[in-house]
Amino acid sequence: MFAPASLSSKLNIPHCTKMALVHDMAEALVGDITPVDGIPKAEKSRRESTTMDYFTQNLLGRVDGGLAGKELKDIWQEYEDSKTLDSKFVHDIDKLELILQMVEYERANEHRLDLGEFSWVAEKMVLPETKAWALELFQEREEYWAGIKHQTSTIRKSGPEEQVVVQDVAK
Repeated sequence: MFAPASLSSKLNIPHCTKMALVHDMAEALVGDITPVDGIPKAEKSRRESTTMDYFTQNLLGRVDGGLAGKELKDIWQEYEDSKTLDSKFVHDIDKLELILQMVEYERANEHRLDLGEFSWVAEKMVLPETKAWALELFQEREEYWAGIKHQTSTIRKSGPEEQVVVQDVAK
């Protein structure tokens, strides 16, 4: 896992890597529930927590005296709570990966598929360094779509905060 130079000395990269892997464990059984699926956040949380309990207690409960399961559950909970720098970074990277997939799918479909509707996830990014990476992807995407009608995705400064603006553009 890579990190911007300004963050790399502040992050525990091996821990972030574990967290990036562990946070998807529940999704393996529950599915990747997104806000557009219409499932309330409390229900999504309940499903994922129940699934993580199954993994960490039932499947790993006897491994190393239960310590392996406890470690995974703690890492998953840290991600869910999103209070530490490591967890905020992993959350942002998860969103950045979605944006990257969006751009790659558009390229693979040679302008026949506009996935700009997924750009909103950048609004949820919190670290300036990862927002800068998202901005680079959005700029690359705009170059790709130049002269063709599409939904644009930009990060604009609005006072001290940055915000993502998604709009239709006909060129």
